[in-house]
Amino acid sequence: QVQLVESGGGLVQAGGSLRLSCAASTRTFSSYTMAWFRQAPGKEREFVAATSWRGGSTSYADSVKGRFTISRDNVKDTVYLQMNQLKPEDTAVYYCAAAMLGRATQNPDEYYSWGQGTQVTVSS
Repeated sequence: QVQLVESGGGLVQAGGSLRLSCAASTRTFSSYTMAWFRQAPGKEREFVAATSWRGGSTSYADSVKGRFTISRDNVKDTVYLQMNQLKPEDTAVYYCAAAMLGRATQNPDEYYSWGQGTQVTVSS
């Protein structure tokens, strides 16, 4: 299992931007598919974005395409989520997830390492 620590959440006005970071404690970070999920109050956890082990493949939820960008730094063992044009409906706890999959899957059941989450609140 990989230990994951998210940071970068906060309160932002609609239309604003935030960048989330997720630092991984592993020497084989580049071998992991990394993803971001989110969970709003009263709702199920949903997929946001994923990047394959070398960043060659990415996947996004339709609701964030064109606004969010996932990227990774395999030297710093960190994955990022740049969130632009934020909307109130983006308000949620954002979780980082990892697994050795070889592809950028959207299925949360395939990820076996999770961070503790970071709160993102977008005010209207």
